[in-house]
Amino acid sequence: MKNAPDSSAQAVHAPHPLLTGYYASEQERRGFVGNLFDSTAADYDRIDRLLALGSGPWYRNQALQRAGLKPGMRIVDIGIGTGLMAREAVTLVGDPALVVGVDPSAGMMACANLPGVQLIEGRAEAIPFPDASFDFLSMGYALRHISDLSVAFGEFHRVLKPGGRLCLLEITKPERAWSQALLKIYMRGVVPVLARLTGCSAESAKLWRYYWDTIEACVPPSGVLDTLESAGFTGVKRHIESRALSVLAEYQAVKPG
Repeated sequence: MKNAPDSSAQAVHAPHPLLTGYYASEQERRGFVGNLFDSTAADYDRIDRLLALGSGPWYRNQALQRAGLKPGMRIVDIGIGTGLMAREAVTLVGDPALVVGVDPSAGMMACANLPGVQLIEGRAEAIPFPDASFDFLSMGYALRHISDLSVAFGEFHRVLKPGGRLCLLEITKPERAWSQALLKIYMRGVVPVLARLTGCSAESAKLWRYYWDTIEACVPPSGVLDTLESAGFTGVKRHIESRALSVLAEYQAVKPG
C-alpha cells in the first residue's frame, strides 16, 4: 500500500500484452473488445450476478464510500457499461443529474436503466469534458480494457477538480497458486457454461473467458499504483476486500489541491 508520491514510480502503458488468441494488434483489440461488449450487453447484468464473488451492489456502494464519495459531489463513471457502478453512485450523491457516464460501447449504455444520468460515448484516454469538471471519478472493472494506463490516468487527473478523488475497482489475480487455479476454472469454465445454460449467447461465454485471460495477463498492482503516482495523484493506495476471496481490489487516489 502506498500513501505518498514516489519519485521513482514507473508508469506503465498497456494493462496487459496483446492476447494473440483474440487479436493481433492494438487496432484489432479495440474492434474486438467493442464488438464483444456491444453483442453481449443484453446478457451482461445476468452474468455479472453469476460471477458475483461478492462484487454486488453492496460492495460497489461500500467501495465508493471508502474512497470518499459524498452527497452533492459531481461524479463521472468511466466505462459505465450497463450502469452497475453508477447506480450506487446515484444513491450516494443523492441526484442522478450529478452523475455522468462515459463508455465506448453504445450497446452497453443502451442497456443502462439510469433515468437522469447523462451518458456520453467516449474513451478513458480522451474523456470528452473540460479540465476540473468533477469531484469524483470511478471505474468498475474496466481498467484491463483500456489501451494505455498512463494516458488514461493523465485524463483522470485532468478532469478532476483539485482535491478530487478516484476509485478504480478491479479483480486481482490471487497470490496463491491453488486460488488462481480455482478462480480460473470458475471464470473460464464454470461461468461460460452457466451463461449458456441460462440462455445467454455464445459471445457472452467468450466474454467471460476473455475476462479471465485479461486478469491473468494484467500488470501487477504495483504497476497500477506507480502509474497513478506518475500521473500526479497522491494518497495512492489499494484496498483488498477480504470477504470476496481477496480478489477484489480498490485503487484510491486524490488529485492534490
